[in-house]
Amino acid sequence: MRVISGFAIAPAVIIISGIIVPAHAIDVKVARACDALVAKAFPPLQPGNPASGSAKGGAKAQRDYFNKCVANGGKMDDDASANSK
Repeated sequence: MRVISGFAIAPAVIIISGIIVPAHAIDVKVARACDALVAKAFPPLQPGNPASGSAKGGAKAQRDYFNKCVANGGKMDDDASANSK
């Protein structure tokens, strides 16, 4: 009985491992640069209190800005940071 259940589990593991797509890591320098740009583009309502929220936009806007920055290799134009709400 153990042999039969082993044969049933093996194809399931192979199928599941084929579905999983590996995530690509970003460079540390790019992540730090983008984090600094997000902090500059979305300043907190109360200086020194990051939990107070942003004066220019919400979390989704910040995530979108960060993802766009990472896609551009850590470089953003000044027009995008001025237009973000």
